[in-house]
Amino acid sequence: MTRVAPLRYGVIFKKAFSQPHIFMAFVKDIIGIEIEIDKVETEKSFSPTIGGVDSRFDLFAEDKKNRIIVDIQHKRYYEHYDRFLHYHCTALIEQIKTSANYQPPMRVYTIVVLTSGDKHKTDVLVTDFRPKKADGTYVNETEHKIFYICPKYVNDETPEPYKEWLRAIEDSLDKKIDKSEYQREIIHEIINSIKEDKLTSKERTKMVNEYADERYVRDEKEKAEKNKAIEIAKNSLKQNIDISTIALITGLSVEEIKEIEREV
Repeated sequence: MTRVAPLRYGVIFKKAFSQPHIFMAFVKDIIGIEIEIDKVETEKSFSPTIGGVDSRFDLFAEDKKNRIIVDIQHKRYYEHYDRFLHYHCTALIEQIKTSANYQPPMRVYTIVVLTSGDKHKTDVLVTDFRPKKADGTYVNETEHKIFYICPKYVNDETPEPYKEWLRAIEDSLDKKIDKSEYQREIIHEIINSIKEDKLTSKERTKMVNEYADERYVRDEKEKAEKNKAIEIAKNSLKQNIDISTIALITGLSVEEIKEIEREV
């Protein structure tokens, strides 16, 4: 087993996928197109900001020869479908310089890697902007797409080009990977690049800070949910609803509700 840093952390994901040849190989397998780039930008943003929001792209690359923009986002947010739709549209709108022509010169593809999973529990979801006929066929207009891929839900039916990438990302989350399970050299390169003993002190610090931020957000969410349950319990007690029913509704224990009852 090879000890690795989990690809759930932004600093580690960027360390692996900001290498142009890895970025291009990933894009080829996920989107099905070949791009030509010599650099991958991290934390890309536009100035001035679009729509009043300073959208930042984790990984961003432009293939100017083939007129293609590809950005990769890895973080999970509770409203990630709307958030990354906004990011995607930002990359489109930024290209429009005059009302004389609303056609962006470059196609935009966004890949969102949901390492923490998703409520739909699906390995691959695609938002396709092409107009569709009544018979389900597409016309070749507005060929922009957003790909949501969830390593947690990789299965036997997952398309073959996606499978090994998703398995490797998911395998990294428990901090160890068996390299012998992967045949492709590009996957071995990723594993080697995120080896635990190859992390710099700066990368370790960033990873620790990300973990602390995640814990804070999770704790605040749990606190808000608990406060909401307490308020529901208080209102229910005032309506003389029995404690067992309140426990079922709120998820609070009978002991917790009795304590609340003493305070009401």
